[in-house]
Amino acid sequence: MTIQLTTESYIYAMDKNNKPALTVKSGSRVEIDTFDCFQDQIQSEIATFNAIDWNQINPATGPVYVEEAQPGDILKVTIDDIQLGDQGVMVVGPELGVMGHRIEKFEVKIIPVKEDKAIFNKKIALPLNPMIGVIGVAPEGEAVNNGTPGAHGGNMDTKLITTGATLYFPVFQKGALFALGDLHAAMGDGEISVSGIEIPAKVKVTLEVIKGHSIHYPILENDDGIATLVSKELLDEAANVAVEEMIDLLQPQTDLSLAEFTMLMSAAGQAQISQIVDPLKTARFFVPRSILEAYDIKLFQKEVK
Repeated sequence: MTIQLTTESYIYAMDKNNKPALTVKSGSRVEIDTFDCFQDQIQSEIATFNAIDWNQINPATGPVYVEEAQPGDILKVTIDDIQLGDQGVMVVGPELGVMGHRIEKFEVKIIPVKEDKAIFNKKIALPLNPMIGVIGVAPEGEAVNNGTPGAHGGNMDTKLITTGATLYFPVFQKGALFALGDLHAAMGDGEISVSGIEIPAKVKVTLEVIKGHSIHYPILENDDGIATLVSKELLDEAANVAVEEMIDLLQPQTDLSLAEFTMLMSAAGQAQISQIVDPLKTARFFVPRSILEAYDIKLFQKEVK
């Protein structure tokens, strides 16, 4: 049975003090309706900067309290399906994104979604990559606004977070307090303008609690391999920690020394950028599935509840 969660319940920050919108057992499937990152405020290209309430940015639907989740556990989130709305929006403006120092005025672009394409203009129809920008759990300490990523997840803006992917989050608070929002019809690595193709959506996820294992940062798994996702003030710091987290995760499950496994990661692993425009930058380190299969590595297999 799929449990419904509508946009009547939303939050602007991941916070241990958020009142649960829904309580479920481990193993539950939840369909979550989401606003776009502007809370659906922009419906026309004539929208101005001052017409937008910038306090209503990056709403995430939730949170969902998962009964079995306790601090130190892992919350496993399988993305079963994403259904996009029929229209997306992008913006640019002064001091927004990488090019904000050269862009002189706020501009909006409405992008229709038709026949599995995002219609950018008469010449360009972009293939869709439905993905989730904001997804995570309540952090360990103080509240973190949904525009900021961290060890709890949040605004990681990682294009791999799409249908078929599984994410693993460290649980910091009882019940985990899971939420998601900020969907994109398509987005390139970096999200350099400060927006992907922002769009409302429906997302189906399966939530499971894993006992007996702990992690420090989110991990993503898909058919192609796995990635560690790390957000830090500096991009190179995020990338370095993502590499080290991956090596600490995988090397003990092989018969290779640290030195030899590091060489393997240098030959086969990929340091990648997720986003470079949020208050913290997000990098990932990706390892192809062939490496996992060579050593029969399977993530967090025991005590799944």
